[in-house]
Amino acid sequence: MPRLLLLLPTATYRAEAFLEAARRLALSVTIGTGPVSDVPIASSGDVLHLDLHRLDEATRTVLEFSHRHPIDAVIGVDDGTAVMAASLAEAMGLPHNPVAAVAAARNKRLMREVLSREGIPVPRHLVFPLNGDAKEFAKQVAYPCVVKPLILSASCGVMRANDEEEFVASFNRVGRLLTNLGLVAFDEQARWILAENFVPGREVALEGLLTGGTLRPLALFDKPDLLDGPFFEETIYVTPSRLSSEVQQEIITCAGRAAKALGLQDGPMHGEFRVHEKDVWVIEVAARSIGGRCSRTLDFSAGLSLEELIIRHALRMPLPALTRQGEAAGVMMLPIPYGGRLCEVRGQAGARAVPGIEELTVTAVPGEDLVPLPEGTRYLGFLLARGETPEDVEQSLREAHRQLTVVITASPPPDPLPGSQQSRSMSF
Repeated sequence: MPRLLLLLPTATYRAEAFLEAARRLALSVTIGTGPVSDVPIASSGDVLHLDLHRLDEATRTVLEFSHRHPIDAVIGVDDGTAVMAASLAEAMGLPHNPVAAVAAARNKRLMREVLSREGIPVPRHLVFPLNGDAKEFAKQVAYPCVVKPLILSASCGVMRANDEEEFVASFNRVGRLLTNLGLVAFDEQARWILAENFVPGREVALEGLLTGGTLRPLALFDKPDLLDGPFFEETIYVTPSRLSSEVQQEIITCAGRAAKALGLQDGPMHGEFRVHEKDVWVIEVAARSIGGRCSRTLDFSAGLSLEELIIRHALRMPLPALTRQGEAAGVMMLPIPYGGRLCEVRGQAGARAVPGIEELTVTAVPGEDLVPLPEGTRYLGFLLARGETPEDVEQSLREAHRQLTVVITASPPPDPLPGSQQSRSMSF
């Protein structure tokens, strides 16, 4: 029975889908994760507790384990674990992406430098040290610009600045975020902040699979909400794209060129692009699959999920034709409207009753403290819809969203006084 080493960060939405795919393939699964983890590991078999920030130490642990229990494939499910997966696969002689290529894809500065040298359109950018003088940096950038960390994903820490004053505020805010997340202490790339020209236009996401450096597109998602700032909270993804076939092909060609320039060779690739007056600009390229629970929108031949395709590919198992089933599909990542403690989410039955809605999952739990973007690192939950056309899907998602009311109470101080807590609710 083949054995899969699945690397999971200590908190992730991705575990369930990959574990279910492995179960369908009758695999032995070993989970590599941190010593304190929220992932559902109880029924998954072997667990290796790894320090995901110490590659040498993790490699020794995995190699010792593999001598007793041979490993046939390694998969990382996010940007950080993808780098470790490439390194571990290299150490064990398994198919993998070059480690340097995955590291470059994870780092927004390195990625932009590599792509720019190859003539692939990326926004003009500058990088500044987190502990530097933001007022001096503000004089060096063109406006409007976008300020963001070199690492992190899902729009965490991404802000638009229209002038020097907004730049200083955004720069300092990103610095506080990186410090509060504890990243500055152990990750050199968290000590730098990137500022790049704002590129107007529609944003899309491409999901693909690389084999021998050749990109096979799996799905192209439109993001129908304009992402113009001041923050860039992603909400709705819908596939198939409504862009013209010519523009879609330009995006796929650009993605393939970007993968080749970075040196990515094997496994999933997720890209984010801006389309402005038929020009395609690369915003992100990652050596991983799409995040959150967005992959649940994708069903392939013979009912295979995206995660099953990825695992089959890693194990060099036969793959069916990589064509999606016919229906349009989409997901809404439910935003957190404001910070505080979650009381309840009302209207869930009404949202589920909207025609086309296939699933509503509220991942936040009552009593949990919620933090909205740009500081937040998670969503309230997810809506999934299917329909005959992308327009039908988008309409279903928006209507279901309108059915929900989120009730959030102000987070209490360390020693709350009786009656000091105020409550608000918001329909969105």
